[in-house]
Amino acid sequence: MSCTDCGRKGGCDHRKGSMFAAIDETLARLYPTRCWGDRDDTSAFRATTSLGPLAAERLAPKLDALTLFRPGRPEETCDYVYVLCFGRPPSIIQIREGIVPPEKTDLEELYLRVALSTLAPFAAVQQVAMTLKSSGDDLIICEAPRTGVFDPILLPRMKKLVAVLSELDLLHLDFGDLTQPPQGFDPGDYGARFGGEPTVANYLFFPQPAAAVSTTVTGFPSR
Repeated sequence: MSCTDCGRKGGCDHRKGSMFAAIDETLARLYPTRCWGDRDDTSAFRATTSLGPLAAERLAPKLDALTLFRPGRPEETCDYVYVLCFGRPPSIIQIREGIVPPEKTDLEELYLRVALSTLAPFAAVQQVAMTLKSSGDDLIICEAPRTGVFDPILLPRMKKLVAVLSELDLLHLDFGDLTQPPQGFDPGDYGARFGGEPTVANYLFFPQPAAAVSTTVTGFPSR
């Protein structure tokens, strides 16, 4: 299982035709030369304000969970909303983003991470494991995303999350369908920069490989 088919035969195939059509149309419009890195930014989706804060606000009560908006980095073409599924505040993401002070402790947490594209009205969701470990005067925080939502225990919240995305007029793309290179596209210099070939997710959301692990090391504030 790589998305949200919930064990049903056929899963969500009934809607995938329109999803793939929307992806194909958007890729053709954004990348008219069909080459990675050669994007027509004049064709990109531009909301007057980021939908991330509103999505986080809507998701918190619907999912009965801590949610946190984080803007994407300059090289990314998406913003993020993290939904804490297993863990409790103060959470690792709050510590990493400097919202709460760090503590010398070890934690493991599980999140749903929503990527909100700034190029098109698309959203995609990954499950993310985060760990925090203390090492001397440092805290080491690792974020390990998977290429979709796999654990059945996450599916009830996932269904509610997708419903909120629909309310915001965002098309939810099953992440498992974004992990292959788009047919007929030139990878450009992607291999030299990141290794391998760019997948659909890299054209629409962020340049790094979808399952790339990120590590943040932070120190404790001096007293």
